[in-house]
Amino acid sequence: MERDIGKIRKNDNTDIVIRVDDFGGRTGVTIREFTNSERYTGFTKSGTRIPAEKFAEFKEMINSISEDDLKPAQEETEEEISASEEAKQETL
Repeated sequence: MERDIGKIRKNDNTDIVIRVDDFGGRTGVTIREFTNSERYTGFTKSGTRIPAEKFAEFKEMINSISEDDLKPAQEETEEEISASEEAKQETL
């Protein structure tokens, strides 16, 4: 039993494929890279497999990540810049 859930474009030649499958008689979720190049087309060794019995734990971890967690941190806020400039002026 294999069922592709979806894929995410990683770059021009590679997608990340998510699928539910049965490997060695055990059901799980496989997340692997699939490449399409002149030299090779197919799944690479890069990826991981989450066994069905660990999927709830994996899903809970993924769902605990907010989109704000993925935003790049601002290097300095305006207040930090002002404080830094004031400290520089005091040393002059």
